[in-house]
Amino acid sequence: MSTIILVTGATGTVGSATVKALSALGADVRAGVRSLIKGDNLKRLPGVELVEINFERPESLAVAFTGVNTAFLITPFTADQVEMAQKLTDAAQAAGVRHVVRLSASGAEVEPGIQLGQWHRQAEDYLKSSGLNYTLLRPGSFMQNFVHQYAPSIKAENAFYLPMGNGRVSYIDVRDIGDVAAQILLHPDEHTQMAYTLTGPQALSGYEIAEVFSSATGRPIEYLDVPEEAARAAMQQQNLPDWMTESLLELNAISRAGYASGVTSDVQQIIGRPPYTFEEFAVTYRDCF
Repeated sequence: MSTIILVTGATGTVGSATVKALSALGADVRAGVRSLIKGDNLKRLPGVELVEINFERPESLAVAFTGVNTAFLITPFTADQVEMAQKLTDAAQAAGVRHVVRLSASGAEVEPGIQLGQWHRQAEDYLKSSGLNYTLLRPGSFMQNFVHQYAPSIKAENAFYLPMGNGRVSYIDVRDIGDVAAQILLHPDEHTQMAYTLTGPQALSGYEIAEVFSSATGRPIEYLDVPEEAARAAMQQQNLPDWMTESLLELNAISRAGYASGVTSDVQQIIGRPPYTFEEFAVTYRDCF
């Protein structure tokens, strides 16, 4: 039986962390990428091959899933993400994939939930109805968002801006998500039809995160709470589409209200070690800030 593991969205934050984790464990990984050129760094990892996935070309999905034993389905944050998730599920089913792991989001099971949760729940429900063996991963907000979104202002202004008041969030390091996904993909029978909510070890407010960054960088870093309308205006100035702006503001609103502060033991349960703390993340990525 084939032991090829497919990871879609492999150049993304979670996808690349998972590919690296699987490679380190000696797995044979097929990294599904939108651009073979952008995936070149992954190709250099031991046991990793690249395959192009183009949702406009169904035949590319068929090729990507051929001979695959288990698959990690990751879809991008786009307006048609539910449709993409359904196409991936259909392709996995058609190829006879043994087990599928789906990257969802914390709170996807809550009804009615916020828009982001509703999209993920639709993708989950479609997967459940497919008859495939599956595992759902529902991580909270990523620590690496501070690298990709807030590092420029931290570097230039010693500050980051969020409309989240005193709300605490149990941020998770994507390296932990990658390690969790790798373990499940390699040992799927232990996690059939399970859903895991993945968090970091503690929930922190923006003010507490600023203290962590101050300690890690050796200079004072400030968190500035901004009104929601100011945040909306800033997103509009960045030309974000309305659906993205409103869904992100909705996510910030539930974080501000404290609904993103729950902490679970799922990471440690699966990989046998505690998840990374925000302090460990900040030190590891210190040069970014």
